[in-house]
Amino acid sequence: MKSDTIKFCSLCVISNQRPSSSVEFTNQGGPKRFIDFDEKNICEACRYNQVKKQIDWGKREEQLYKILDKYRLENGQYDCIVPSSGGKDSSLTAHKLKYKYGMNPLTVTWAPNMFTEVGWNNFNNLARVGGIDNLLYTPSGPVHQLFTKLSFLNLCHPFQPFIIGQKIIGPKIAQKFNIPLIIYGENQAEYGNNIDDNEIFEMDKRFYSTSDPLKMRIGGETVEVLIKEHDLKYNDLTAYLPLTPEEVNKSKLNFIYLGYFEKWDPQECFYYSVDNTGFQPASERSEGTYSKYTEIDDMIVPFHFYTTLIKFGIGRATYDASQEIRNDKINREEGVQLVRKYDEEFPSRSFKTFLEYLNISENDFIQTVNRFRPDYIWQSVGENEWKLRTAVWH
Repeated sequence: MKSDTIKFCSLCVISNQRPSSSVEFTNQGGPKRFIDFDEKNICEACRYNQVKKQIDWGKREEQLYKILDKYRLENGQYDCIVPSSGGKDSSLTAHKLKYKYGMNPLTVTWAPNMFTEVGWNNFNNLARVGGIDNLLYTPSGPVHQLFTKLSFLNLCHPFQPFIIGQKIIGPKIAQKFNIPLIIYGENQAEYGNNIDDNEIFEMDKRFYSTSDPLKMRIGGETVEVLIKEHDLKYNDLTAYLPLTPEEVNKSKLNFIYLGYFEKWDPQECFYYSVDNTGFQPASERSEGTYSKYTEIDDMIVPFHFYTTLIKFGIGRATYDASQEIRNDKINREEGVQLVRKYDEEFPSRSFKTFLEYLNISENDFIQTVNRFRPDYIWQSVGENEWKLRTAVWH
């Protein structure tokens, strides 16, 4: 559970306020599990990073070949699904499956809220340069905008509807086309879930299935309430409804992480995707951080990270620097300075677009984010001016 006493990992720059991965369609803004620190003040992600250095990756790769041998087809049919945005991680995953492991993957994309120009180009390049077939699924614009607005106003989490779609679209397409294997990139447990979750190469069914779709939540509201209060029909939510556990079992779907079998390094994923799939970084660094190649496909992304800063005191530079420290790209001192310089930067470039997309005013935005600022994280220093009570550079 989260502690009101803020502390930072002694190896990276993450704080104990970092939430673990959760099942988004059960999210109603309540308590979450947070990253754990040991007696040496080392976070779970850094502890697992030490474990990774001891893994025999050759044996893991042999294990992967044995699994893939069970599914590989030679009849021209797709034999696995890779959920993909056209980003560096899923691009590497799909390309390696096809050209290294001899699989015939179909990438499935849940459309971003609003494609960036570079995101659209990278999405297209995965097929046109990387040679990977793709199916793009775009949900109803008005419905998705409504859910994004509710998620921001009710949870200060505007990215929630996209995350839900991204998690469930792979399984739904796999069931529809009778493709029993779905392969993701890295396990999110690497970045702060229970360290034991990294010893499992299959995704937990809770993330992509539910026994009662009417009870699932989007924007903090159940499907039942959404239908009643927002003039929706059940059919309007088809795109967002996960499979039931019975459907998963009947279709014999299996979900694995490539990152369990190959050592995962986000920066190396970037280099590989540039060389093999036509992936290109943005022309300028992303607001809130120093990088130009991570999560650059959606105009909403800067506000996803800005709202994590508001709720947890952790912004985009903190996430980027923590990963790069663990992968020996920068040292902790450099990471601290990068966080100090960029973490609290406001994403002004896309602010007007964000307000127009949600159909809210600037005052609505300010009131919402201020309502979600925890008192033990933020201190008011003037009208709509705030500073962190505890920062990694203090």
